Amino acid sequence: MASIGEFDPLNNIVPATKIEPSVFSLCLSAVVVLYVQGIGTKEWREFGRTEVIDNTLNPNFVRKFFLDFFFEEKQNLRFDVYNVDSRSSNISKFDFLGQTFCTLGEIIGSTGGRLENSLSGIPGKKLGAIIFTAEELSNCRDIATMQLCANKLDKKDFFGKSDPFLVFYRSNEDGTFTICHKTEVVKNTLNPVWQPFTIPVRALCNGDYDRTVKVDVYDWDRDGSHDFIGEFTTSYRDFSRGQNQFNVYEVSHKCLFIFRSIQCIPKVTLLSFKVESEYTFVDFIRGDPSQPTSLHYMNPYQMNAYAMALKAVGDIIQDYDSDKLFPAYGFGAKLPPDGKISHAFPLSGDNENPNCVGIEGVLEAYFQSLRTVQLYGPTNFSPVINQVARSAQDVTDGSQYFVLLMITDGVISDMLQTKEAVVNAAALPMSIIIIGVGPAEFDAMEELDGDEVRVSFRGHFAERDIVQFVPFRDYMDRSGNQVLSMARLAKDVLAEIPEQLLGFMKTRGIEPRPALTTSDLPDLHRHI
Repeated sequence: MASIGEFDPLNNIVPATKIEPSVFSLCLSAVVVLYVQGIGTKEWREFGRTEVIDNTLNPNFVRKFFLDFFFEEKQNLRFDVYNVDSRSSNISKFDFLGQTFCTLGEIIGSTGGRLENSLSGIPGKKLGAIIFTAEELSNCRDIATMQLCANKLDKKDFFGKSDPFLVFYRSNEDGTFTICHKTEVVKNTLNPVWQPFTIPVRALCNGDYDRTVKVDVYDWDRDGSHDFIGEFTTSYRDFSRGQNQFNVYEVSHKCLFIFRSIQCIPKVTLLSFKVESEYTFVDFIRGDPSQPTSLHYMNPYQMNAYAMALKAVGDIIQDYDSDKLFPAYGFGAKLPPDGKISHAFPLSGDNENPNCVGIEGVLEAYFQSLRTVQLYGPTNFSPVINQVARSAQDVTDGSQYFVLLMITDGVISDMLQTKEAVVNAAALPMSIIIIGVGPAEFDAMEELDGDEVRVSFRGHFAERDIVQFVPFRDYMDRSGNQVLSMARLAKDVLAEIPEQLLGFMKTRGIEPRPALTTSDLPDLHRHI
């Protein structure tokens, strides 16, 4: 379960995203209260409050909310605005001015990370609007690469010298230490030179550049009882100064009192240090969703498995699509009026325009198509994959990335052609999610998933793994809680999408388009 907390970005663990609200409303002393919704319980719990700003109709709050952002989860947020007219911290003592709902994904995926929502909650009144701005904390993406060596380490082995390695520890608020890296072992030397290694800055110091970093030096033993040689302390800020006289550290042993000359004191030296900022997923999404026994049965009281899968994944994906238009296709049906079998027909019924407006539009088109087409075999996957691949092939500059969601009962009639389609699609900016519904065996889908063995066709292997398959039955909550089932399903099937997107961009050398700044956007401030 992802943790969400409010942290000081310089002194604690730094989550991925901060949200800064600005509210425009008829208020005198305004405060905004943020609530987050639990995935399973759907209960709202208070996450934090802004400061109170007095005597203004257009407060601009300084206090920010720091949240962990997870692409694969729908993170529902609620913002309540109050007029504070007492010193009490009890919200019931405040005057309610309005509220708005959104997801963290909506804010992240909006142009420039800026979203404006109208306030509601008091019938018949115009309550103003609230503007959110979100930015990814920069030190979440910083990656440090360093190399160290040592001189005149103590000899610990009776036969031979020592087999030294380093262990890095991050200090915690309570004075304890957490291990964050081990170097390789350099055999039989008192003057080792370790290989360069890379570590996220947040792992090394929790974003606090002056926090203590402790480094222990050990002599490796085969039985695991490594001999302690000594230790030294430093900080990320010291490391970041690179190779200099201050980054030569004397290795001390608290329990060992030996009188040595200065020339004989063991030392560890920083040879090199550099910091780079890696591109993240956020960079790319901003650079710019009849019979009761049938799996398609339209129960008036609950969604069928197809609809649940569509909504679970679609509700999250649509937050990152700028126009909210989704081409939706069916495969394996006889179409009116002549009963011609099709393996890639638009659910909208319009061959010239297969787009549906939002996921609700996709669901509406799906239910409408069930009333007009006759489901029919065989079930061929390759036509739909190739259809999306043709679109992806036209846009390979990184400005668009395609996610194909396929929902199936497990039957696949063109396995060979589908493998070929997947191998070809792996070179394009697209990912494929396959959700299996019903009780069937899904051996063919597991083969397409490619987690164990990369999909191949006639000796040619897929350039990368782009297929994620899950059987829907594995996510059905025993208590019948559909919301929890859908959340679990979406979390698993979407978890690999960010890495797949980044993998494609990296292999093609594509950099994110610069995010729009506030000055690039139209002025959304208004007085009401």
